[in-house]
Amino acid sequence: MSHPYAGNGEHTTSYYAASANPAPLRPSLSGIHETDICVVGAGYSGLSTALHLVEKGYTVTLIEGARIGWGASGRNGGQIVNGLNAGLDTIERRYGHDTATFVAGLVLEGGHIIRERVKTYNIQCDLKEGNVFAALTPKHMKDLEAKRDLWARFGMTNMDMLDAEKMRGQVNSPLYVGGMIDHLGGHMHPLNLALGEADAFESLGGTIFEMSPVLSVDTEAARPVVKTAQGEINARVLVLCGNAYLGNVVPTLTSRVMPVSTQMMATEPLGPRLARELIPNDVCVEDVRYILDYFRLSADNRLLFGGGTVYGGADPKDIKAKLWKNMIKVYPQLGNVKIDHAWSGNFALSFSRVPQMGRIGANTYFAHGYSGHGVTGSHTFGRILSEAINGDLTRFDTFAALPWYPFPGGRTLRVPYSVIGSWWYELRDRLGV
Repeated sequence: MSHPYAGNGEHTTSYYAASANPAPLRPSLSGIHETDICVVGAGYSGLSTALHLVEKGYTVTLIEGARIGWGASGRNGGQIVNGLNAGLDTIERRYGHDTATFVAGLVLEGGHIIRERVKTYNIQCDLKEGNVFAALTPKHMKDLEAKRDLWARFGMTNMDMLDAEKMRGQVNSPLYVGGMIDHLGGHMHPLNLALGEADAFESLGGTIFEMSPVLSVDTEAARPVVKTAQGEINARVLVLCGNAYLGNVVPTLTSRVMPVSTQMMATEPLGPRLARELIPNDVCVEDVRYILDYFRLSADNRLLFGGGTVYGGADPKDIKAKLWKNMIKVYPQLGNVKIDHAWSGNFALSFSRVPQMGRIGANTYFAHGYSGHGVTGSHTFGRILSEAINGDLTRFDTFAALPWYPFPGGRTLRVPYSVIGSWWYELRDRLGV
């Protein structure tokens, strides 16, 4: 069967796919089905929305074009990083103090939802605590101090600064001058989290169709209709959670975001001694450059190392070569280590770097554009979507009212525009300004 964006629909060549918990192959959609709520896309946004709704007693059908967690939700760095891509100071400057206060009230929520899901449904996904932001320059340290103080101004005191000595106790690399730890951050096996949430959804009576790429949706009908090659679903409410992989199925959403690919690789198992030498307290790490590195240890003591961006969502020819030089800068002692897995995946970038949520017609909702912060944001937005569908529009309306902006030049120029912008920020990183 042809899958326009997903090859044969099977998972990519990732470490996560190679170490995934056993999962059944769900049936593909065939025939005509009626449901209360249809959710398109079985990544974190769709899974979170569907699970929250089935917990509220709704009849929910989840449809996925490939396998559960096939896209970013099963490929990402596995890091629970609190906050949005756009900082609270940026949000306050653009949208006002009240909106910033509103956003500050929910930036920790996604991590709490993940931990609650793992505990409630006994999801085996190697959940660990702690997220460290790494500084390469004194300017980075000042930026981190400003972020800690900003969050404290909004009542969040979960971050502590790390001087050079304390940083070496968290991330044993000569590259960093210091950093900051978020005690409410963390990391996990992202594909196993998605698979566990799918199991939880089905255990409560939810229905999942896999390997069923959506060909068209009718958002104007009194009851929205979703069509695939072999079947269709008629629903009272439709929720679109395709994010970077929705393609042109819903043209009104296409111009709102741009797919951006990021790459990861996994070393061979390093053994517990070397692994703890690298990251003594088993936290996850990301630096604070515009084009950043991010890394952590897996449960079997591999270093999972990611970074880089390709605007437009294309895969680089040699992922290992692209990431290797950065990994060796962080950990020179890994010069002879074997790389067992390398992969790429897309996230959806919004021009404002703020995720978007809204409604098309009377009964179709959507959420997308997490801009690289989707692990936590998608879980929060899933809850907010479920609240709206259940009749409480308070938080949904606040996000839906935020203005969004198309990329300058439209779809044709959004990639070169963003590349030029990334060159500028990369130059600033190199100059330390």
